[in-house]
Amino acid sequence: KSLIIGYIGFLLATTACGLSNSFGLLLASRILAGMFGGVLGAQVLSMVSDLFTYERRGRAMGAVMSAFAVASVIGIPLSLYVTNLFNFNWHIPFLGIGLLGVLLLPFIFKYLPSMKEHIKATRDQSLFHGLTNMMKIPIQRSALIFSCLFMLGHFLVIPFIPTYLEFNKGFSKDQIPLILLCGGVASFVSAIYLGRFSDKKGKLPVFIWSVLLSLFLVLILTDMPDMHLIMALAFFAVLFMVVTARIVVAQAMISEVVTQEQRGSFMSVNGSVQQMGQAVASLVAGLIIYSDKSTHQLYNYNWVGYLSILILIICMLAARSIFKQIDRSS
Repeated sequence: KSLIIGYIGFLLATTACGLSNSFGLLLASRILAGMFGGVLGAQVLSMVSDLFTYERRGRAMGAVMSAFAVASVIGIPLSLYVTNLFNFNWHIPFLGIGLLGVLLLPFIFKYLPSMKEHIKATRDQSLFHGLTNMMKIPIQRSALIFSCLFMLGHFLVIPFIPTYLEFNKGFSKDQIPLILLCGGVASFVSAIYLGRFSDKKGKLPVFIWSVLLSLFLVLILTDMPDMHLIMALAFFAVLFMVVTARIVVAQAMISEVVTQEQRGSFMSVNGSVQQMGQAVASLVAGLIIYSDKSTHQLYNYNWVGYLSILILIICMLAARSIFKQIDRSS
């Protein structure tokens, strides 16, 4: 019920973006849409965790993450295409999303399973009381810190990839979307299969190996040698596959540190903590990296890469400490 209410709120806010006739109204509508969207994301991950046992959760998380990958890969290029098709009318994509969401509502009402088992247990618990309890439980507190650091290490390098490819490596504006599209398709495919693989081989080993591979890939990315487009496509396909494996497995492990009764509120807090990690990453990277005003080339990107590698190593060691018993018992 709360998911449907949040979904309707998201649709209304997104439609309001399409109807906005001023920057202030657009900004307010986007903030509102982001608020509903953030809650929805946490609820979806919580429902997946409740509906699937830990032994099958990697596959389920992989399916959800593959949907996110499709939305990123197809959504942005399609929105740009539709905008150009309607004479650069940016209102159309927002209105289209609102219309599509309305068409999906009957299917959500029909197929969304009821999740009432843990409502009674959490009804009398205030938000402050729930958050305080999370901070008192060592494994939950550690999981939230791990989640923040994990996103911090991830987003130190990701936002600067398009600029770095264009101005430092000489790829054209037409080639960069192709490179990112290739990475997105690889993310979509790998999310499903690597999720299943983690269910069979253990989530912690898959996470550790994905982090170890990431160390070398981040090192290459942030100090990239000149390479042909074909090599760049292959490299970013591998990079996005490994990144997706990290995220899918980490989400599955994090979701297991709480009981079903607490999972909804915990995943909401976890989503906020991850957003905080992303914000801090952007701030820190922005302080380290600078660009040449004439050539627009980025400098110190390699130092951001070194910092990302250090944080990923810390996350790998923390994961062994936090999730070893959970993964072994499964």
